[in-house]
Amino acid sequence: MTTPLRLGIAGLGTVGVGVMRILRQKAATLEARTGRAITVSAICARSRSKDRGIPLDGYAWEDDPVALAQRDDVDVFVELMGGEDGPAKAATEAAIAAGKDVVTANKALLAHHGQALAEAAEAAGAVLRFEAAVAGGIPVIKALTEGLAGNDVTRVIGVMNGTCNYILTRMEDAGLTYDEAFAEADGLGYLEADPNLDVGGIDAGHKLALLASIAYGTRVAFDAVELEGIGKVSIDDIRAAADMGYKIKLLGVCQLTGRGLEQRMTPCLVPATSPLGQLTGGTNMVVIEGDHVGQIVLRGAGAGEGPTASAVMSDVLDIARGTRLSTFGVPATSLQAAQPARSVAPAPFYIRLLLQDKPGALAKVAAALGEAGVSIDRMRQYGHEDAGAAPVLIVTHKAAPSGLEAALDAISALAEVAGTPVALRIEQV
Repeated sequence: MTTPLRLGIAGLGTVGVGVMRILRQKAATLEARTGRAITVSAICARSRSKDRGIPLDGYAWEDDPVALAQRDDVDVFVELMGGEDGPAKAATEAAIAAGKDVVTANKALLAHHGQALAEAAEAAGAVLRFEAAVAGGIPVIKALTEGLAGNDVTRVIGVMNGTCNYILTRMEDAGLTYDEAFAEADGLGYLEADPNLDVGGIDAGHKLALLASIAYGTRVAFDAVELEGIGKVSIDDIRAAADMGYKIKLLGVCQLTGRGLEQRMTPCLVPATSPLGQLTGGTNMVVIEGDHVGQIVLRGAGAGEGPTASAVMSDVLDIARGTRLSTFGVPATSLQAAQPARSVAPAPFYIRLLLQDKPGALAKVAAALGEAGVSIDRMRQYGHEDAGAAPVLIVTHKAAPSGLEAALDAISALAEVAGTPVALRIEQV
C-alpha cells in the first residue's frame, strides 16, 4: 500500500486556509489523481485561538515553524508565512537541511535568497517548488519549466500585480484620481501591509525576477530590476492615453539580448485592443514569446484564497506523483549571473507636458525633440487649464531611450514648459 504524503503547513492566513479547504473537500479526488493520500501532520500559525472558519482541532500544532519543518512525520514543508527573512527563511532552511521537500508561495524569499535555497535543496536531494509565488492561479512556472521547455524564450511580458491593475482600471472606469482609487483598494483589503510593495512595483518585480531566471537560465537578480511604481500616473494620463487608443498598465518585461538581461517593471502604454489592454480589475496576465511556439497568453486570477491555494496544491500534487524538478528548471549550480542591461531598443513614447500659451512655444518643443533625434507621430493640444497653460500630448515614432531622455531634459529647461513632463514607453504586444 502506498504511503501518504504528509504535509506540515506553516501560515494559516488567506492562502493557508485555502489549502486546508482543498485538502478537506477534495481528499478523494487528490488521492485518485496522485495514487496516494495527502494528509496534514501538523500546522503552525501566530495564533491558535483565531477563528479561521475551518475546524483545526484534529491537527497537531507547533508554535515554532522551524520545529514544524523538522518533524519526522512531515514529508513536505508548506511555507505560507511570507517575508523575505525571519521565520519563513529560517524554517525553509531547516526543512531543506532535514531533507524535506518545500512548497512556498513566498516570492520575496525566493527573489532575495532563491539561488542559495535552490542550491541547498538540490544538494540535499529535496525539491523546492513555488508555482503560487507568481501570478496566483496562473500556471506560469509550470508553463516555462515544462510546457515550453523546448523553446528559447524571446520575451516575457505581463501584468503581475492585481492591486495595481485594479487601481488603474478604477481610475479609468470611474474617473477617480490615483489617491481616490488607492483609498478604495485599501478599504477593500487589496493592499499589502506595506502598500509600497504593491504600488511601488516591488511585489511585481519579485515575480518578474523569478520568471527571468527560469526563462533564461540565469541567477535570480531582483536588484537588477528597473522599478517604477504607479504613483505618478494621473487621471489626466489615463484619459489622454484612452483618447489616443492606449491603456496604462504596470508592465513587467524581461528579455535577454546581446548586451545582457533586461528586466523592467514600469508603467507603460499598451494598445487598448491588445490582450493586455483589455485586462481589467485584479486579473493578471503573462505573455510568453518563444522561438517555436510564438506567443502564449496566460490570463487569470493573480491573488486570493482559491487561486493561490490552487497553485500551492499543484506543486504538492506533483511531489505526490514523484515529479522531481530543479527549482528554476535547470540545476541551480549551472545558473549563470546575467549582465544587467537597460533597454536601448527604439520604442514609441507618450509625452504629456503643460505648455504656456506663448508664440513659438510649441515650435521650441518640436525643435528639442528633433535635435535629440525624436520625431513626432501624433500630437494633441487640449483646452487651457490655468493662467494661459494648456496640456499637450505627444506620441513619438520609435526613438532610442537615450534620445528621449535628452529631449526631455531640453524640454524641461524651456521657460514655456510648466512643471515636469511625463513620459511613458509604449510597449508593442
